[in-house]
Amino acid sequence: MTDLNNKYLEFIRKQESVGEKFQDKQGQLKNFYLPFCNNIFKLFKLKNRTLLIGLSGSQGSGKSTISQILKIILQTRYRLNVTCFSIDDFYKTLYERKKMSKMVHPLFLTRGVPGTHDSKMLLNTIKILKKKKFNTIKIPKFDKSIDDRLKIKYWQKIKKKPDIIIFEGWCVGAKPQPYKELVKPINILEKTEDTKLTWRKKVNNELKTNYKKIYNLIDKKVYLKVPNFKFVLKWRLLQEKKLIFKSKKKGMSDKQIKRFVMFYERVTKNMTKNYKKNDSFITIDKNHKIKSIKF
Repeated sequence: MTDLNNKYLEFIRKQESVGEKFQDKQGQLKNFYLPFCNNIFKLFKLKNRTLLIGLSGSQGSGKSTISQILKIILQTRYRLNVTCFSIDDFYKTLYERKKMSKMVHPLFLTRGVPGTHDSKMLLNTIKILKKKKFNTIKIPKFDKSIDDRLKIKYWQKIKKKPDIIIFEGWCVGAKPQPYKELVKPINILEKTEDTKLTWRKKVNNELKTNYKKIYNLIDKKVYLKVPNFKFVLKWRLLQEKKLIFKSKKKGMSDKQIKRFVMFYERVTKNMTKNYKKNDSFITIDKNHKIKSIKF
């Protein structure tokens, strides 16, 4: 336990050096992280094969941080081999999105929504990771500060078959909406820049087809529920400051972030509305702290 505690606190210290302070560190570990990891471990023993955990939640909800904490506990306490990656790493290249923006709709230049990921590569990667007979594989890396995929030499190399795969992302597990719900614009972006519904319909169709195939492979869907949508903008602004600090590169302005969040609004609000349909959900309070977990 001492080894685990030290690794957990060391990770949090590094996070705090580029962002906000964590509250009730030991209480969060004891009351939430440890019981949740025990729940995952029991499921792993029951299934007796590689488990794919899908962790979703709005921008800035803490998916990456929680994923890394779960990885530390599962590796240290349960001696499991854990692979962790984000749907963000499978964004199409800037060149591919430029092409898509010309051929389908200009809004596809902006990364984020279903349709802007390389869904074929993502599906194949997950299938290889879950296969009984494992082959070494490389997982792409996306650099948000340059808005493009990194060269293959920087990709994450997985040499050993994982016991647990933590697959995190804002739209992981998202479901399509009925057509009638697409008609009314949800914000000024949809109202003025997607007047013919081309963008909305394409995003929705991607969820119905290519993304559904991916999400069907998930063994346990976990959702991080934030207090309300205004916190998405607040925490996404904070996330950008962390990104700028880490990369030492120029990021987006507050005005650009406000527009950026509009791209995510429709799918995010639909996921929040249906959050109880997930296998587990974690409620996050206004201080960015875990309030409760439903296994």
